[in-house]
Amino acid sequence: QVELVESGGGLVQAGGSLTLSCAASGRSFNRYAMGWFRQAPGKEREFVAAVSWHGIKRYADSVKGRSFISEVNAENTVTLQIDSLQIEDTGVYYCNSDQLLATVVAGTSAYWGQGTQVSVSS
Repeated sequence: QVELVESGGGLVQAGGSLTLSCAASGRSFNRYAMGWFRQAPGKEREFVAAVSWHGIKRYADSVKGRSFISEVNAENTVTLQIDSLQIEDTGVYYCNSDQLLATVVAGTSAYWGQGTQVSVSS
């Protein structure tokens, strides 16, 4: 019944910026942590960024300093902005959500979206 829908993916040139959005629906409660993972072809899924409902934020070392995750708004939507995109940022980005920030960061969340593809070209 809970659904997460990602949007904002696409083809971007290296050095450019991109903003992804994740909209959650069907929850009984709004105070959930939300975050992002990504998976490149042939590679394992990896953590990107996450935010608790309090606004506590976590970033992977690979994107820290050039990314920003918003707080969850009243419409249960969170955005992820990534600047200075690199070819290594290419992959399918998945939104995930659960009650605890640690659960979201660990990738063991109960709820996941279908993913949105980000392709960075040189």
